[in-house]
Amino acid sequence: MELKETIEGLFSKSEFSSGDRAAFEEFKSALRRGEIRSAEKDTEGAWHANAWVKQGILLGFKMGKLVEMSKDTETLRFFDKETFPLRPTSLSDKIRIVPGGSTIRDGSYVAENVVLMPPCYVNVGAYVDEGTMIDSHALVGSCAQIGKRVHLSAAAQIGGVLEPVNATPVVIEDDVLVGGNTGIYEGTIVRSRAVLASGVILTRSTPVFDLPNERIIKAENGKSLEIPACAVVVQGSRAVSNQFGKENGLSIYCPIIVKYRDEKTDNSTRLEDYLR
Repeated sequence: MELKETIEGLFSKSEFSSGDRAAFEEFKSALRRGEIRSAEKDTEGAWHANAWVKQGILLGFKMGKLVEMSKDTETLRFFDKETFPLRPTSLSDKIRIVPGGSTIRDGSYVAENVVLMPPCYVNVGAYVDEGTMIDSHALVGSCAQIGKRVHLSAAAQIGGVLEPVNATPVVIEDDVLVGGNTGIYEGTIVRSRAVLASGVILTRSTPVFDLPNERIIKAENGKSLEIPACAVVVQGSRAVSNQFGKENGLSIYCPIIVKYRDEKTDNSTRLEDYLR
């Protein structure tokens, strides 16, 4: 792939020509169109980072100069690398961007029929697929991969990662419902049709207690934490087992899978119950 080889060659440079900048703009446009992405799923369902794509994004920060990005105001000022302005959008993109302060950074892909409620933020390298709703105060972090028909509820935080370049970003697969104030970080993978109740926090070091299958799900051997398909995850707690913890009635947070969705589930009513 010619673009891949070009970006890998430019990544180690410290000075850049106009031709180098043109190559970067080509790369960024391909990201915007969804033709390349920072992570992809293979035929066996495993997700892998595209290190060269992350290198290209980092290249933009190295190549860019700090400029003023303010628009017609003396008090609301913005300063950032000129290589990553706001993503150009038009009515033909068929994206609903509801008025009120949402931001899509250039170098991200946002598909048709995505709805952005204000204010929300989509960072560079993110991939947001068709029919997804990003609610108010929600964040889609750098290089995060969001599938089709996902609902990111208000104040949901999808963490980003650029370095190390071989690290898999957070992945939210198709038809996942992410509750309000939920945080998903450190390359966690949420498989299709899972439901995360409000306030659930998932990181690489978080053990998840699967009640139906009587097991503990952990990230092992450097791999990502994975939430199984159709899992319904809620906030829980477990007792602190040492003497001091027992004496003081202490417990620590843990996410719990309380059930799994099936085809008979009445999504329109039951999913709301899971999030209460």
